[in-house]
Amino acid sequence: MKMYVVDAFTDKMFQGNPAAVCFVDVWPDDELMRNIAMENKFSETAFAIRKSDDYYDLRWFTPGGEIDLCGHATLATGYLVFENSAPKEGNSVTFNTQSGELKVTKNGDLYEMEFPSYEIKSVPVTDDMAEAFGIRPVAAYLGRDLLAIFDSEEQIKNMQPNFEKVKQLDGLLQNVTANGEKYDCVSRSFAPKLNVIEDPVCGSGHCHIIPYWAKKLNKNKIVAFQASERTGIIYGDYQNEVTKLAGHAHLYSIGQLNL
Repeated sequence: MKMYVVDAFTDKMFQGNPAAVCFVDVWPDDELMRNIAMENKFSETAFAIRKSDDYYDLRWFTPGGEIDLCGHATLATGYLVFENSAPKEGNSVTFNTQSGELKVTKNGDLYEMEFPSYEIKSVPVTDDMAEAFGIRPVAAYLGRDLLAIFDSEEQIKNMQPNFEKVKQLDGLLQNVTANGEKYDCVSRSFAPKLNVIEDPVCGSGHCHIIPYWAKKLNKNKIVAFQASERTGIIYGDYQNEVTKLAGHAHLYSIGQLNL
């Protein structure tokens, strides 16, 4: 089985979020896909089946199991489709996933994804949140993930969470964000429940983050900076039920799994 590794949401090697992508003819056994993801130790490993030039089935696995939505591995898979077998007509490819059909469109050197926006509801800020993050949020929201709002970019960059306590918080992932200085917002994304301490650049997390800041700043287009150690940039466009996420991608490696 051939496996690609792509750095997503960056145009530079060793930045952004690395995703492994395997193109297969039929789905491997679920246990095998979980084991490959565990062995890779990336936030996500994607598996894709080509149905036609512009239509693929797609699944994502974290080291902790299968997940229902993943941004950076979808971007990485879309990038590889256009690099290796671009659609003969048009500039879009559609992926059939657990979260419905997701489209990736190539716009110049950017790859733009149309994702569902998560509905987030305000929840009380708790002492557990303050203890987990080491800083008390000024507000909190819950969708699929927890979204915690903070006062400053420096708080996000310097945050040293207690991940055992983060794991006990609500939400599949725990995203922290603040208004940015150079960018519209800065964020970090934690996923200890999925055996991922910190997701370097989280696309699905930004389906919470982009809608929040679009409404807060009263603008649809949001440039988001993920302040992980690797860093990454997401160009967001909030369209109510749909959040568009765009970014660059860079091929790191092509290898062969000895299965």
